[in-house]
Amino acid sequence: MATTDRQATTLALAHALSAAERGLAVIPLSRTKLPALRSPHHDDPSPPAGEAGAVNPAGPRCHGECGRLGHGVYDASSDPARIRELFAAAPWATGYGIACGLPPHHLIGIDLDTKSGTDSSSALRELALRHLFTIPETVVVLTPSGGRHLWLTGPPDVVVPNSASRLAPGIDIRGAGGYLVGPGSRTDHGLYGAAPATAHLAPAPCPPSLLRLLLPPPRTNHPTPTSTGQHGQGLVQFVLAAHEGQRNTRLFWAACRAYENDIGPALIDPLVEAALGTGLSEREARATIASAARMTGHRP
Repeated sequence: MATTDRQATTLALAHALSAAERGLAVIPLSRTKLPALRSPHHDDPSPPAGEAGAVNPAGPRCHGECGRLGHGVYDASSDPARIRELFAAAPWATGYGIACGLPPHHLIGIDLDTKSGTDSSSALRELALRHLFTIPETVVVLTPSGGRHLWLTGPPDVVVPNSASRLAPGIDIRGAGGYLVGPGSRTDHGLYGAAPATAHLAPAPCPPSLLRLLLPPPRTNHPTPTSTGQHGQGLVQFVLAAHEGQRNTRLFWAACRAYENDIGPALIDPLVEAALGTGLSEREARATIASAARMTGHRP
């Protein structure tokens, strides 16, 4: 490995450990901004859909249950020993990614791109004026291409999905299951760095009006509210199939769909019962469902 690459790896590890001290979970990245560790299932034959460890897109993927490294953002950790292990397995890493959506910060990344001639900063300002919110002072990371990453925090019981240009051209969102390139990372295009005036800040809470925009749009089809029907049973089964680490996520998603389809009140008890079967407490389950009701404009 060239001396410059060794130095970049050493610096990336140092920055990653510093981020971990702030409670951020990290993974090593290559110069392409992709996770540095190759999936241990890359060359595995695809088992039938539904079988554990399936890498077939039609079936469930392993999120690290196999115990090996190489599961991308699912490897993310704030434990220094684990981070050193990850970087030791990827000595070619020159950067690090910060996982979004995880406690304690439940990070949300607003990626303002400058490619394709888009003015994403102006688009964000227009959204702020239209929906009556103000972007608070928060961490800003400057990208090599002239873009910016704004770091915000979300409520612990709200799952913000990843999206690309859904809000406006050039505005990408990094939420649950996504990651942000950390400041101090070196890529093929240059260095990522925190804006000097924001490096000392903690990520600020996401304004409620903006948070509502980041959630999936409600569905337009509304079955009769008198019966939960097949759709309601499907949502309950969706929650029952949750593994540890995705129980709240699945419950929140299912509750949002239930309220959007006017079967939320009728489905509260079945969803709570399903959540209890996955290991959540009744208090956690009801709080998550109540949050879904508020986010979809209903009274808990």
